[in-house]
Amino acid sequence: MNLFEIDDQLARCIKLEASDDFVDTETGEIIDIAAIEQLEMDRDKKIRNLACWIRNLDSDEKALTEQLKVFAARRDAARKKKESLKSYLAAFLDGRKWENEEVKVFWRKSESVEVTDVKKISSYYMRFREPEVNKTLLKADIKAGVVIDGAQLVTKNNMQVK
Repeated sequence: MNLFEIDDQLARCIKLEASDDFVDTETGEIIDIAAIEQLEMDRDKKIRNLACWIRNLDSDEKALTEQLKVFAARRDAARKKKESLKSYLAAFLDGRKWENEEVKVFWRKSESVEVTDVKKISSYYMRFREPEVNKTLLKADIKAGVVIDGAQLVTKNNMQVK
């Protein structure tokens, strides 16, 4: 039974005045206090389990994020080392081919455009980004009392599990 089913079952129960028993308004079944207490314990146990699971997943997320940073740093270091070694080998070979049974070093021509002065380039060749809303500035102005059409400050409840 999930939390919503347990809550619905508890909500349908009405205490009988003459005894410690309850009656299920949907089925007419008489339920004793021990069954009600068991439902409440089941509900509390499920809430505890879900909260613990969320806390564990939060911990996993933080650990994985840190591991991503470590891997990104290692990737960047490997990329820099590779580029450094390529430059060193390119300077040594100076355009000459070299090969053996394991590896082959050769050169291929390519073309690229080098911009020497951006100010002299026509706007026809420029790419422009889409405008982006500065929400930090919007929030500060709204809090200061400025009425901004198309924006509003919304208060939310964010569940925290510690």
